[in-house]
Amino acid sequence: MPAGLKETSSVISIGFAVTESAANTFTQTEIDLNLSPLDREVFVCLAINLDTFTPDNVPGVDTKSVGSVTTTRQTSVVNINNTNCLAVEGLFIKQDAGGLLSPVAFTTQALDTPPATLEYIGIIATNDFFVQMKGTGNLAAKGLAGRMYGYRARVTDAGIYAALVQSEVLSA
Repeated sequence: MPAGLKETSSVISIGFAVTESAANTFTQTEIDLNLSPLDREVFVCLAINLDTFTPDNVPGVDTKSVGSVTTTRQTSVVNINNTNCLAVEGLFIKQDAGGLLSPVAFTTQALDTPPATLEYIGIIATNDFFVQMKGTGNLAAKGLAGRMYGYRARVTDAGIYAALVQSEVLSA
């Protein structure tokens, strides 16, 4: 457990999902963690599993379905290099321009679960997290489903709690 935190729950899993409001349209949803700021409660994220919907196979068109999970609101799907990004996954289908060759599908993703040497992958200090989804070149709306694993903890020092909240909010 990270220094300055006292675990207040066992490991819990939180399921979430987001579906594009229309095909190829960035869509974001907010997932409430019901944390208690008066008790300086945070959520320690241990792992995230993502299941992104398969992009459409459209002859001659590159298609993709990408999604991310972040601690703050975003204006697009972000990459793992974003400070607030906890996980990202993308499914892609590459086609040649004429559609004569067979399409090639591939996946990119950040580790679902970090190496065992890490205690956690992130701390959510505000009351919610966000899930983003966007497809490109698809005929129908795509989505993303997932599960976050972690536990609730109380920050033992008000200064540390304020720093965690400020760091999360100011890095948005």
